[in-house]
Amino acid sequence: MTACAPHNAARIANVSQLYASASGDIHWALRDVSLDIGAGEFVCAIGPSGCGKTTLLNMIAGFLKPTQGTVQVNGLAITGPGPDRGVVFQEYALFPWLTARRNVEFGLRQQGLDRAQVRDRAQQLLDLIGLAHAADRYPFELSGGMRQRVAVARALATEPQLLLMDEPFAAIDALTRATLQDELLRIWQKLSLSVFFITHNIEEAIYLAQKVVVMSPHPGRIEEIVEIDLPYPRQRADPAFGAAYARISELFTRVGQEENA
Repeated sequence: MTACAPHNAARIANVSQLYASASGDIHWALRDVSLDIGAGEFVCAIGPSGCGKTTLLNMIAGFLKPTQGTVQVNGLAITGPGPDRGVVFQEYALFPWLTARRNVEFGLRQQGLDRAQVRDRAQQLLDLIGLAHAADRYPFELSGGMRQRVAVARALATEPQLLLMDEPFAAIDALTRATLQDELLRIWQKLSLSVFFITHNIEEAIYLAQKVVVMSPHPGRIEEIVEIDLPYPRQRADPAFGAAYARISELFTRVGQEENA
């Protein structure tokens, strides 16, 4: 098996995935997908429903084994979930009976660290996401944006090298979403993480990512990878931002026409 090059955090090679519908029909959720995620790189995947974005993320996370092809992280084949990969879902998936601090501590406790180490690490992460003041609040006492920040902190607790995010800001209002985008970029740059981020929002993808993977459905496949060569922090009013938006919108239109043909 070929190992990842040292500059790649993840390598997806010729991956395909079959699934059975409720009626028993067999379909390709993904077909012959290959993608490299570089070390420290921010990659967004975007595309219509049914194009296999979440299937691809679940393979990298180790929740799903590909029918064909290989998925590697840091040169090692994925055999299941691991602490080297943190996952943040659209739904906050916090334990409602645990405080923010305890939610962040959960994964650390599973690693067998002593109480002082667990508490110190959780405190560092709560400081990082700006929620030290809310450490002892329960999820129902937090806003949607605050809950998602706790979910990010929990995903970072085991010091993963790759952060996987499945539409994490989709259910959040526009103003809070913009704030969380900036906070995510700050954390990404501070921790030198690799990020694989799924979104349906073209503007969000361009604002965050160094490259945008445009996917198309039936079967799920990569239509094109668009490099976003813009410095951070990015300005949405920048003509180059608008040009990138137009390019990806054009690809979306083409994908839609192919789907409806």
